[in-house]
Amino acid sequence: MPFHNLSGARIAFDLDGTLVDTAPDLVRALNAAITPAGLDPVPLAAVRAMVGRGARALILRAYERAGRAEPSADETATRLERFLDVYADGVADLSRPFDGVEAVLDALGEAGAELSICTNKPGWLARPLMDALNMSDRFVRIVGADDAPEKKPAAIHLETALGGPADGRAMLIGDSEPDVGAARAARAHSLIFTDGYSEKPADALGADRLFKHWREAPGLIAELIPNAEIC
Repeated sequence: MPFHNLSGARIAFDLDGTLVDTAPDLVRALNAAITPAGLDPVPLAAVRAMVGRGARALILRAYERAGRAEPSADETATRLERFLDVYADGVADLSRPFDGVEAVLDALGEAGAELSICTNKPGWLARPLMDALNMSDRFVRIVGADDAPEKKPAAIHLETALGGPADGRAMLIGDSEPDVGAARAARAHSLIFTDGYSEKPADALGADRLFKHWREAPGLIAELIPNAEIC
């Protein structure tokens, strides 16, 4: 899938549910955090629809799912600390890139596109995850929720990942509503992976394009970025 004429294109990627299937490690950490509080373990399938707004939101969603009142700030902090400790201790134990991701990243990079990560995961977790999966070298920036003044869907998070304001050759590839919101706010193109972790149906998010498998992504990228072509 070789591209050409991608010099000057800037493409940012969401991480969880877009580049990497992290749900198995996230559910491992979530259940370690919430079961001491008397909640039943959350199944893997449920976690896939709960990811996208950060670890704190994931914990609150678990309480909501169990029919429990929202925990106090102190209780939330305790659960969050446990979640982060467990998750960081095995950040890539079960997580793997989605099928076809690495081939697309390599093709984009070889064609001159500048690649970055724009994730609501904390940067201090995102970077070790990418290192453990031997993927970090493909990106000029890995920008987590703590690396920008605001996280997605704020435009500034995407602009920080892109290295500046978006133009017609800037794009965010993600899987959920915060991704589409950030792209829209920054006036960048949006491309959504439909097999990710969205709370809402992908076709209800208002993205510019949707794709189900990464082999479909190159053609859609070429449609959205002016003058980009697939050889």
